[in-house]
This record gives sequence, structure tokens and C-alpha cells, in this order.
Amino acid sequence: MIIERTHTLTSTPGPFTGCSECHLRYGRFFCDLPEGTLRAFDDIVRASFYPQGTLLFIEGQAPRGVFILCGGRAKLTISSSNGKTLMRIAEPGETLGLSATISNAPYEGSAEMLEAGQVNFVRRDDFLRFLREHGEAGLRAAQHLSRDYYAVYDQVRSLALSDSVGEKLARLLLGWCARNGRETDQGIHLRMLLTHGEIAQMIGASRETVTRLFGELKNRQIIQCKGSSMFICDKAALESLVSS
Repeated sequence: MIIERTHTLTSTPGPFTGCSECHLRYGRFFCDLPEGTLRAFDDIVRASFYPQGTLLFIEGQAPRGVFILCGGRAKLTISSSNGKTLMRIAEPGETLGLSATISNAPYEGSAEMLEAGQVNFVRRDDFLRFLREHGEAGLRAAQHLSRDYYAVYDQVRSLALSDSVGEKLARLLLGWCARNGRETDQGIHLRMLLTHGEIAQMIGASRETVTRLFGELKNRQIIQCKGSSMFICDKAALESLVSS
């Protein structure tokens, strides 16, 4: 049974002037459309601010439309019949629910806000009409779907080809460094938004194993943790844990 949930939304901080006026859109995958196309997109967008922990949609739910992350990050999960879950983190600029919306199939996974942030929502009928009327937007949607496919493929390949859980964890941390890492005097800074249990789900391990592996990395001074921050102090040592 699919349980429909509704959430109380707060208005986005500050006035929302539209995607065409957003200074953050440049370089983002679906946001960076030609000006005329983007102004047409503004007419069908509903902007809302979602708190941390909000479920945007649930696996198996009929597609209502697409959700575009403008700020914050979201956790995407896909469950199996035996309770195991595959996860990845969606970054600002990503469009969530795109495949289900285009195919009119149920959402293939669930999306939950890891950080509070603005999310733009477009109803399915409006979005499909927009794609039909604007060829550039249709091409961007196809490119976005292709990128999503390769992201999942890369994650599955990493899990399948890694020789040990330690190598899987090292690959995960190195991937985060490449995408979100920030160089500091203490090392590469990462914001840790997931629990050990959630990280364990991502690499197919137990929470106890992940906690033990993090302890070993700390003891070897490869990483250092301070609250929700992690610093990769010795990236070369972390890379040495990954087989070529």
C-alpha cells in the first residue's frame, strides 16, 4: 500500500524572482537553458522551501511531477523485497523524479531532504507540455536521464568490483572528495550528512563494520572527524586502499 503524505511548506527565504533571474543557475544541468525557454519555465514552476527530513516523494507513488533541487541535498533510496536499500545523494541542480514523470511509471525510489533548501516543483502535465514545446529542454532532459543512468551504473560497478568493504568505503569517500570536497589546511573537508547506518546501506555492509572501518581510518590518521565535518588528511593513503 502506498501512503500519501502531505507536508507543511514554508515559503522560500526572500522573494522568488524566477529561474531566469537566479544567479546560481549557470552551469547547472537543467537550469541553464536559453533565456526565452527559461522564462517559459518560470510560468510553470512552484518554488517551496522544505525542511530537513521532508519526503519529496515515495517509492511506488504515482508521479505528480518533477522536483528540481535549488538548494540543499536529498537522499535517494531504492528498496528491495528483503529490506536492503541502495542510496545516493542528489546535489543542487539535479532534477528528481524525471524518469517516472516522463514514462508515467511510479517513482522508482524515494527522495528525502538531507538539508533544508529550496525545491522547485513542476506538475507532470505542465512539464510534458513544456518539453514538447521547447526542443532544447527536451534534449537537456534526455542528457539528465543519461547522467542518472551512468551514476547508478558507476555505483553498482564500484560495489561489484571492490574486493573488500574497506575498498568500497574508500571509493565512496574519494567520490565525495571529487564532487564536494573543499581543500583546507587540515585536509579535504567533507560535510557528513549520513549516519554510519546509511553509509553502510550505500556500500552493502553492516553499521558495525562501517563504524570499525572509520575507527581504523582515524587511528591511521587518514581522516579526522569534528562534529558533522570530516577531513581527509591523507588522500594518498586513502587512494592506496583502492585497487586499480
